[in-house]
Amino acid sequence: MILAFITLPYWASRYWVLVVLLFSLNLALSQMWNLLAGYSGLISLGQQAFIGLGGYALAVFSIYYGFPIWLSILIGGTVSVLFALLISAPIFRMRGVYFAIGTWTVAETLRILFSNWEYVGYGMGLFIKPAYKLTFNTIYFTALGIGVASVVLVYLILRSKLGLGLMAIRDEETASETLGVDIFRCKLTCFLISAGVTGVVSGVLYLHTIFIQPYSAFGIDWTIRLVFITIIGGIGTIEGPIIGSFVYVFLHQWLSDYPSVSLLILGGIAIAVILAAPRGIMGTIQDRLGFEILSPRRK
Repeated sequence: MILAFITLPYWASRYWVLVVLLFSLNLALSQMWNLLAGYSGLISLGQQAFIGLGGYALAVFSIYYGFPIWLSILIGGTVSVLFALLISAPIFRMRGVYFAIGTWTVAETLRILFSNWEYVGYGMGLFIKPAYKLTFNTIYFTALGIGVASVVLVYLILRSKLGLGLMAIRDEETASETLGVDIFRCKLTCFLISAGVTGVVSGVLYLHTIFIQPYSAFGIDWTIRLVFITIIGGIGTIEGPIIGSFVYVFLHQWLSDYPSVSLLILGGIAIAVILAAPRGIMGTIQDRLGFEILSPRRK
């Protein structure tokens, strides 16, 4: 499948190249949310904070300071990590639903701040003009590379000592602590990795969309999308976001002709899947057949 995607621009139409580009970006974003929620038990409703920070870092450093585009994207990931480190102390004092609400509050605060900040054009946003220098194929291959890298990264993390600690915390936090798991260090490391990768992915995303403004960049729609993808595909599985991203992108393209009812249809599909397969498509397959392509278990 990867080989087919690599050669796709040379034999498929531009539309299908765009579909795979969107699939790759959504895959990378949802893998990071799944790492937090599915394997660490950190239900975040504020991932859009890092999407907005990564996108604005790309815009500001490439437009105002003339930095190379790729360096600006890396700076966006660094800014996201530093911001995640800054908010980690108060955020990690919260648990469960309070953690979720706390992360959402942070993202909403950033949305209000950026929409009233003259330096970034208030709520009107910015056009990322340097992105026009890149070809569509360059953006496509970058997105594809990030999508594949996100899967490999999550797989390696879960097969490591850190991954074992994260899954132990998810299953039973108190018991894992008594067995020697450093809960704060594991959660913080996971949170920083998720923030950094999300910031980098959002930079590539805004190379494609060209334009960024705070109401969309910091909007809760991003988290709703990631939750939908992960729940449909199978939360707590590496393959889940892959399946969920395919389903979401194709549904989103198909429902683009029906904007007035698209959210209702997506919501209905999500409810149906939750009722029929509470662990999502891949989670249910694993439960019933014991079939795993990318298993986090170590012998």
